[in-house]
Amino acid sequence: MPRNLAALTGFAWKSNRFFCENLAVQDLARQFGTPLYIYSRAALERSVGDYLRAVSGTRNRIFYAMKANANLALLELMVRQGCGFDIVSGGELAKALAAGCPANRIVYSGVGKTCAEIEAAIKAGIHCFNVESEAELERINEIAGRLGRIAPIAFRVNPNVDAKTHPYISTGLKNNKFGIAYDAAVKLFKRAASDEFPHVRVTGIDCHIGSQITEADPFIHAAEKVIDIVQKLEKAGIRLEHIDFGGGLGVCYGDETPPTPKKLIECVQFVCLKRGIENVALYFEPGRSLVANAGVLAMSVQYVKPTQTRNFCIVDAAMNDMIRPALYEAQMEIVNTVKDGQEDAKKWDVVGPVCESSDFMGRDRILSVKAGDVLAMTGAGAYGMSMASNYNCRMRPAEVIVDGDKAYLVRERESTEDLLRHETTLPD
Repeated sequence: MPRNLAALTGFAWKSNRFFCENLAVQDLARQFGTPLYIYSRAALERSVGDYLRAVSGTRNRIFYAMKANANLALLELMVRQGCGFDIVSGGELAKALAAGCPANRIVYSGVGKTCAEIEAAIKAGIHCFNVESEAELERINEIAGRLGRIAPIAFRVNPNVDAKTHPYISTGLKNNKFGIAYDAAVKLFKRAASDEFPHVRVTGIDCHIGSQITEADPFIHAAEKVIDIVQKLEKAGIRLEHIDFGGGLGVCYGDETPPTPKKLIECVQFVCLKRGIENVALYFEPGRSLVANAGVLAMSVQYVKPTQTRNFCIVDAAMNDMIRPALYEAQMEIVNTVKDGQEDAKKWDVVGPVCESSDFMGRDRILSVKAGDVLAMTGAGAYGMSMASNYNCRMRPAEVIVDGDKAYLVRERESTEDLLRHETTLPD
């Protein structure tokens, strides 16, 4: 499924070696060890800039979906550029604030917000809650009242739009757990805007239909359906300040051809203008499309194991470090970071050491490899480290950001002490 590696901003081949900006990935692997997440500052800043330029000079805003990658250094770089954050937990709230993000640039999504999380967000003064159920509305109103505050809210509406993506990352169909049922939305908006809920203020409407969406049509379809609700609310005297179209724009892992951020935003804006929606701010919550292609996962080949039926290339990265291939059947390019002496390429399954047959980085990959080689999985900046675990009592990888010819360790590799720190044995 080879991809065009030249399309990766921040990564390139130089003299048969794979580089992140001005540093060879192989050298970084030797310096910091593997498995290792490597991010390009230039690639990150370009992807953020693409979105921010697309909304420049308007009331429209960009909120990065932190779940894609919550490394503190990456977050701080985004804050510097003017990005806001879309969060889904109290931990993400704490990290967003620690990265220097003003609370009024934070929106809070998620179906299971706890009382403690809601209270912390209200006290911080976040921009808006994206409310996903009637029960959550009641909880936010009660907590805001107890704190003597007015909580700004938007309802996340489920538009029942098929995003044509993997079922695990499709979130806009009526059988998904997310959002308010489309047909019930207007009634709930009216109730929230009534005197029954004096401690909330309805400011907007939100939708999010899925992830890794590579066509504009699902976004356009969702926009049409959301605007139907907006116009019904206007007739009822409820004027919204913003429409949040969520995130979900896909990236090129193989031969996908997703629209650019500018094209996507223009498509949605066109629908709004066509329908007479002019004085409402448009919000977007990109995640994957900001960070996926800004990162690679470096791994070292431990053994090569040819068999009668399959050739196995056993590396030191595993499904606990990068779960996307096992969980989503994700296809991500894997390259040997040195091309010299690579004439004997053949088909390999690149697998890890975890005791699961699902522990693979890629299957049927044409590679020339030997023990000691350093491989790189591209497109690994999103949903890699953020979904990493300690399965099999493995320590999570280190993370490095490359800035030109300098590399900064922004997360240390976990140690055995880290693994044991929060556990105790029983007394005799």
